[in-house]
Amino acid sequence: MNPELIIIREYCIQNRVEPDFIVQLEDEGLIQISIIENERYIHISQLKYLDQYVRWYYDLSINVAGIDVIRNLLDKIDDMQEEISRLKEQLRMTM
Repeated sequence: MNPELIIIREYCIQNRVEPDFIVQLEDEGLIQISIIENERYIHISQLKYLDQYVRWYYDLSINVAGIDVIRNLLDKIDDMQEEISRLKEQLRMTM
């Protein structure tokens, strides 16, 4: 087994998460699931996002559509912060 893959079934049991929630996240394109020998896996690099989505869904009662909107807004904020950093650097270079 690939040590960088986490079995979804085990993640759900350990974190008390409904497997349907994970499927909904995949359907919205928020996570990517790999299927190997009839077992569903998520790559470890997506784990921080999955944990965040689980908290938003179960602790804050934000539905999957809301999670998608929040994720898109956070991505835009990250893009804008990178652009600001790039512009600051350009400004420093011209002074």
